[in-house]
Amino acid sequence: GNLADLSPRARVVLGEVRWVLAEDTRRVRKLLNHFEIHTTVRSLHEHNEVREVPRLLAELATGSDLALVSDAGTPLLADPGYRLVRACRERGCQVLTVPGPSAATAALAVSGLPPIPFTFGGFLPAKGGARGNALDELASLPHTLVLFLSPHRLALELSACAAHLGRAREAALLAELTKVHERCVRGTLAELAVWAAGAQPLGEYTLVVGPPEAVPLPPPSRETARVAVDEASARGLDRAGALREAARTLRITRKELYTLLMRRDER
Repeated sequence: GNLADLSPRARVVLGEVRWVLAEDTRRVRKLLNHFEIHTTVRSLHEHNEVREVPRLLAELATGSDLALVSDAGTPLLADPGYRLVRACRERGCQVLTVPGPSAATAALAVSGLPPIPFTFGGFLPAKGGARGNALDELASLPHTLVLFLSPHRLALELSACAAHLGRAREAALLAELTKVHERCVRGTLAELAVWAAGAQPLGEYTLVVGPPEAVPLPPPSRETARVAVDEASARGLDRAGALREAARTLRITRKELYTLLMRRDER
C-alpha cells in the first residue's frame, strides 16, 4: 500500500525484532529499505509454513521477538500466518497486534454500501466449480459481502458473482486503496462484469457487494399471531412482555399485532 500508511509504532517494532516474517521477502525488503530498517527478513508462505512453525516457536522460546507482516493490508487475511498465530496461542506465546491498513475495511468504509453487518469472503477459489459453490453459500447471507478478486480473473470472477449473487445487486469495485491512483467503479454486479470485460486490470481488487433486496414477508394470520403470544406467555413472560416478544418474532409492530388479535376476538 501507501508507504505513508506505516505507523511510527510499526517502524519501531520492525526495527527491534529479530526477524521479520513475510510471504514475499522482496516486497518487504523494499519497505524496510525505504525506512532504513536493517532487520533480517525470513520467508513464511503456504509451502513452508508447516515446516517453519516449529522452528519459529523454538526461536520464540529463547526470548526472541518476531514480526509477521503482509505484502499489503492485514496479515492472515490474504497471506499465510494462521498456523503460526494459532500455534503461538496454544503454546502460551504472547501475540500482539500492530494495527495497520486493511483493504477489506477500507473498501467497506468508502463503498457507500451498508457496512454492518458484513461478511469477508477473502479470495474466491480459482476453479469454476469451487468458485460457484463458494458464491452460492455467500448468496444466502442477507447482508453486505467483501471479496478479494484476482486481476488475472477479474472479468470471470465478476461474471460468476453476478450469476450466483444476483445480477442486480449493487456493488463497488475498488483498487489501489490508499495509493495515488486509488479508484472505485460502482454499479450492479452485471454492469461491473461488463466493465471488467473491456478493462485492463492492474493490481488486486476489493469487491463490496451490497445486501440483496429484502423479500417482503406475507402478513401473519390471526392464528399465527395468537400462537406466537401463547408461546411467549408459556416462557413466563407477562402480557406486555409476551406481546413485545411475539411482535419481534413476527416482525411486525405491537400495534399491528394488537390489531390482529382484536380482530380475531371480534369474530
